[in-house]
Amino acid sequence: MSSRLIYGFHAVTAKLRHDPGSLKEIIIDAARHDARARDLLAHAELQGIKIIGSDAKRLDGMAPGAKHQGVVALVEGGRKVAHLDDVLETLEEPPFLLVLDGITDPRNLGACLRVADAAGVHAVIAPKDRAVGLTDVAAKTACGAAETMPYVMVTNLARTLRELQEREIWVVGTAGEAESELYAAEWPKATAWVLGAEGEGMRRLTRENCDQLVKIPMYGSVESLNVSVAAGVCLFEARRRLG
Repeated sequence: MSSRLIYGFHAVTAKLRHDPGSLKEIIIDAARHDARARDLLAHAELQGIKIIGSDAKRLDGMAPGAKHQGVVALVEGGRKVAHLDDVLETLEEPPFLLVLDGITDPRNLGACLRVADAAGVHAVIAPKDRAVGLTDVAAKTACGAAETMPYVMVTNLARTLRELQEREIWVVGTAGEAESELYAAEWPKATAWVLGAEGEGMRRLTRENCDQLVKIPMYGSVESLNVSVAAGVCLFEARRRLG
């Protein structure tokens, strides 16, 4: 079975909490004796995971250019890509989904995953093509959310939106030219929020398959927000209404 590296305290801790069986070993900077490092090592020891002390130079070589924070872990198997049916069939509450259309920056994707996790989203959906995919950079930016948030990759995003509608999930797209503002608009509890890439926005077919378009009111000189910031605004307003 293939192995991969994850790095940073958020990512390693999330894997340790949610899928410890996949961790083969944890390599940590031997010079770190702070509370964060002690807590991680204590949890790892309880799970019987091999711990290797190392130096910063070796860790830099294992995760070149990355902010590994002095901890790297070897994980068995690739990242799990979720299936939409599996996610929806296990829910006991109205689906709350985030759909990303054309996000090509891994840091934007990672930030969106982190926001989605914080807002209690059930899954993030993105197309396989014209999108960045769940890279190591995206996972690191997600601060552990990449290990816990179901990430669904689909071949045809427009068709997927229609399938969501068939399941009575309301598809809300965000667009600067929409007539309805986010805070004045109404929508049902079962929703899929669609955000496009910064600047370009949603693609035409994606837009046409939305049930509703809303915009975030802008009060300054800028015309749009970074996609992860926009996701946070929309998702937390939706979460507030869910109660």
